[in-house]
Amino acid sequence: MSAANADAAKAHAQHRCGWAESNPLLQSYHDAEWGVPEHDSRALWEKLMLDGFQAGLSWLTILRKRDAFRKAFKNFDPEKVARFDEADIERLMQDAGIVRSRAKILATIGGAKAYLAMQAAGEDFSEFVWGMAGGEPIRNAGPERLVKSELSEQMSVVLKKRGFKFVGPVIVYAWLQATGVVNDHSADCFRRNPG
Repeated sequence: MSAANADAAKAHAQHRCGWAESNPLLQSYHDAEWGVPEHDSRALWEKLMLDGFQAGLSWLTILRKRDAFRKAFKNFDPEKVARFDEADIERLMQDAGIVRSRAKILATIGGAKAYLAMQAAGEDFSEFVWGMAGGEPIRNAGPERLVKSELSEQMSVVLKKRGFKFVGPVIVYAWLQATGVVNDHSADCFRRNPG
């Protein structure tokens, strides 16, 4: 049995967070990516932009379209996205592979500009995020499922001041979970205590 098959069998035999059980794509995302501490600034920014696109939709919708998003947004290169003009916006509005929301497209272009402004001011995006979180993943201990936290509310305010859109406290909390800043794997999930 290959190592990948052994890992898949092990994951199948163990409990995972309930939200990830209903679909193989969600299972794969949960098992390999969700909640893994992300320290790459560009990857953190990409995931924040995708969480903004998810507003009002299921995460599964975004996962299914993620490759198309990456193609449409030049692999989420902030320098390229920041230069998008009206022709690019119209191109994106015609792209059935992504979520065609003008407001969210404009928010992503603005998010690229905000990211680059932080960078130009000497503020690394990863250091900003992890600094606000205290430098280590936050481990929620309670059985309740949070949709926002004091940190997500504070970070939402700061991100908005820097020019980001679609960064309300609920979106920011989902992003913090996805990027491992917050460990919200359920108590019986095999990913709760990374080895």
